[in-house]
Amino acid sequence: MPFAYDFRYTVLDCLCNISLMRIFYRMTYNNSDNRFVIIYVYTKRQISMIEYIKGELTELTPALATIEAAGVGFGLNISLITYTAIQGKKDVKLYVYEAIREDAHLLYGFYSKKERELFELLISVSGVGTNTARMVLSSLSVGELCNAISTGNERIIKSIKGIGLKTAQRIIIDLRDKIVALGITDEIPAGGMMDAPVNNAVKDEAVSALTMLGFAPAPSQKVVVAILTEKPQAPVEEVVKLALKQIK
Repeated sequence: MPFAYDFRYTVLDCLCNISLMRIFYRMTYNNSDNRFVIIYVYTKRQISMIEYIKGELTELTPALATIEAAGVGFGLNISLITYTAIQGKKDVKLYVYEAIREDAHLLYGFYSKKERELFELLISVSGVGTNTARMVLSSLSVGELCNAISTGNERIIKSIKGIGLKTAQRIIIDLRDKIVALGITDEIPAGGMMDAPVNNAVKDEAVSALTMLGFAPAPSQKVVVAILTEKPQAPVEEVVKLALKQIK
């Protein structure tokens, strides 16, 4: 006689599992060939539960900040960038990245979302862990790092403790387009530092349009910035038309 067997983890089960594996599937028994058939499966999805922590800064060192919120003291690993930004403050707000491992649950705190975004990009590179990424952000500002990546300056990145030549090259290759696509670079163009400010709204819209047309973000931004530097009042449509003639 055919029968069905349901098996699922509850949300609480998922949160209690340190690997945050969520499994939900249904199996039905097929009499014709005496086997179970899996209908659908979801597995391995990491969930970030904490977006930011806001509260009183009770302890601070160059590597660790303790924030008391709702009677709980949260210890957050920080970079020198964040340390400098919150030093001397009583109440702070830090954006959080959760590093969940089999042997530890660590929190990393960032003064700005852009620093956190760059941290997440860094740890996506093979060979770069959370401690190495924090070391990178403690050695270079967000702007300096983005400029080094966008100009392919492996010498600066390689000078950071724990970063070898191959890792520096991987960081540049893997992140050059991503930092532009996510807007982390701000006024820093893909080809280097700008000589003059440009209209960021027009720049971002033009780069986005070119990216949707199939062009890579890094060369697109370089061309768009050059056009806006020469023609700062140009509208988006004109910038895109000019860029289409120049992008190789």
